[in-house]
Amino acid sequence: MEKMSRVTTALGSSAISGRTMFCHLDAPANAISVCRDATQVVVAGRNIFKIYGLEEEQFVEKLNLRVGRKPSLNFSCADVMWHQMEENLLATAATNGAVVTWNLGKPSRNKQDQLFTEHKRTVNKVCFHPTEVYMLLSGSQDGYMKCFDLRKKESVSTFSGQSESVRDVQFSMKDYFTFAASFENGNVQLWDIRRPDRYERMFTAHTGPVFCCDWHPDDRGWLATGGRDKMVKVWDMTTNRAKEIYCVQTIASVARVKWRPERKWHLATCSMMVDHNIYVWDIRRPFIPFATFEEHKDVTTGIVWRHQHDPYFLLSGSKDSTLYQHMFKDASRPVDRANPEGLCFGLFGDLAFAAKESLISGDANRKPYPGGDRRYPIFFFKKPDLTEQFAHVSSALSVFESSLESKRMDWFVKTARLYLLSGKSFAELCDHNAKVAKELNRPQVSTTWTMLRIMFSDPANLSTPGPNHIGKLGTLPLMNSFSMKEMGMGTESRLDRSKGESRQDNIHLELGNSLINNICPTAENEETEGSEGQAEYMFGDAELDDDDLYSMEHDNQAAEEQEYTLPQEAFPLRHEIMDNPLAPEHLQQDKADSPQASGNEAEVMCLTPIESFSLISISQPLFSPHLPAPFFCPVVREMLSHYAEQGDVQMAVSVLIVLGDRIRKEIDDLTQEHWYMSYIDLLQRFELWNVSNEVIKLSTCSAITCLNQTSTTLHVNCSNCKRPMSNRGWICDRCHQCASVCAVCHHVVKGLFVWCQGCSHGGHLEHVKNWLKSSSHCPAGCGHLCEYT
Repeated sequence: MEKMSRVTTALGSSAISGRTMFCHLDAPANAISVCRDATQVVVAGRNIFKIYGLEEEQFVEKLNLRVGRKPSLNFSCADVMWHQMEENLLATAATNGAVVTWNLGKPSRNKQDQLFTEHKRTVNKVCFHPTEVYMLLSGSQDGYMKCFDLRKKESVSTFSGQSESVRDVQFSMKDYFTFAASFENGNVQLWDIRRPDRYERMFTAHTGPVFCCDWHPDDRGWLATGGRDKMVKVWDMTTNRAKEIYCVQTIASVARVKWRPERKWHLATCSMMVDHNIYVWDIRRPFIPFATFEEHKDVTTGIVWRHQHDPYFLLSGSKDSTLYQHMFKDASRPVDRANPEGLCFGLFGDLAFAAKESLISGDANRKPYPGGDRRYPIFFFKKPDLTEQFAHVSSALSVFESSLESKRMDWFVKTARLYLLSGKSFAELCDHNAKVAKELNRPQVSTTWTMLRIMFSDPANLSTPGPNHIGKLGTLPLMNSFSMKEMGMGTESRLDRSKGESRQDNIHLELGNSLINNICPTAENEETEGSEGQAEYMFGDAELDDDDLYSMEHDNQAAEEQEYTLPQEAFPLRHEIMDNPLAPEHLQQDKADSPQASGNEAEVMCLTPIESFSLISISQPLFSPHLPAPFFCPVVREMLSHYAEQGDVQMAVSVLIVLGDRIRKEIDDLTQEHWYMSYIDLLQRFELWNVSNEVIKLSTCSAITCLNQTSTTLHVNCSNCKRPMSNRGWICDRCHQCASVCAVCHHVVKGLFVWCQGCSHGGHLEHVKNWLKSSSHCPAGCGHLCEYT
């Protein structure tokens, strides 16, 4: 209401003026129509049938056509049309299948004139002939179109489309006898009213129902159609076959389409659902609307230009129970808010970038594109068309080529062919795939497979590496095969050490990262990294020695018998620990009997009974010595997401299949399905059909496993009588011959069968290949020159 612009249009002796305005209706509108002189509009719906006057400042209700205490279903309208030749004549399509005409010149309150009840189902559309006063056409849900002469009480012609329901009928503006009809099966038919027995032309216009059509008011052969496939198509009907000349892609199903008066290239559309806006398109620029009216809050059900020679005023009704008059100058222009830059990747990995020439020319660092190196040396610049109402902006296009090596996908193809996803044990699959990735110079992927083997392999089935191999990359022990020795306090072996030694065994139990960080000491580190926190148990005043955090290897027997000396290695070997912990009194007795105990060790062993009890109670492991597989699942889940986000869905899907139930429950089904579909699409693009089928078979997603079960029907004709075979076997029902007999050996083919599509003869693959080495004619003797690809 605040849009106060006013326009006055001169139309011969009359003038149209007004502004953007609206009024509230009593009920939602299904259709609207305007009278010939553009001063009144009729609004029809299930519960409304009124005429409003169009004044400069507002809508004024003139007449309510729903009269009577109990209005019948004849007042429930699906469509309405005001005759453009006779100002007092209206026609409505009722939801009960009736076609009703109304005479506004009647003196009585009830203006109903004639009632036609020949249709069996809802009438979707009514249309008056543009020049004949008494000719009315209707299209119904029952699939029939009827032509009525209003001077008679029944239809004069019935047209059967031999199809589903009729959604729209429109008389041609230029051809007196021609009308077009659109159907729910996607077809459009052209009829001559003089020949009701058969249509003149039929063509498939849309994939799905065609909801509307409209003849161009000026160009004789142009027909616009709109359908559920979200497209508006313009057809040239002057040729022998209907030719699509323009196509506009919208964002929702198209319910109404109306050509804009006095503008050859413009048409208005509204949607049947989802989208509430009205769009005006320039069919030469189909990618963005020329103008948009955004006033309605619900689906727009009817649009009509106020006058057939006035392009500035548009009327619309909606399910939000409002009637609007839109002034074109108040429309929003999406092109003003559109992104002026464009970006697109080419088939060979090149990147094209288009932007305003003023932006690019202002970049001082931009190097000119060498003409000799440009892969696309020819660019066509569109000449300015002064008749277009778009802003003319010069843009520059730059093409950036990628290096040949960066866009090669050989690694993808080789990886897909060489990866093993099933058929061997988990460890063998990981080792094989790691080797494949390493040979293809993909070290990160190779390391990932190795780590997966370490994390999820069963330690019971693997041998422990030798003591001299700790820290070497080739024989890295499995993480789950690490077993902490029982932390018993064996006093005899401890007290056999020399007097000058001062060592304490560190009992430091801590879960989490400190465990993982301390299980792989290498020769490069002088000390094993310990935990960040303080130890929970301290024995005496001595400090803890981090070197003895865990015992990694058993020492050999000869080393145990020798006198203990300070080791030269960075990681000292530990003595054998007794399995049986002793009572505190034994500890005190052993300490008193041993003359070799050093002072520091004596301090450690002189414990109170309570302290000794604590020592004994923690001498056994407080948790399982093996990390369970679920411990690593969050890390693996993040790793798979990382690979997928980087574009390597091959790695994500391969790991998903190999790990199976170990990780599958950690990732939601929609994400898995998305990864599978992306990988399968890539495999099929590279024509890796066998690999694609294997991935589909190994998948556990129901939406994926059904992919190789669709479109698998094979229709076979008998090679003898050429008739279609039944599905009950390989014996023809007509000639009783076996259809799968080899033309070379004359035996039934069980398994792979190859045949010529020209003569239908074939046989065993090897037999046919050997035959064609010496002869190009069919081995069955039919004389056909068979070709096998």
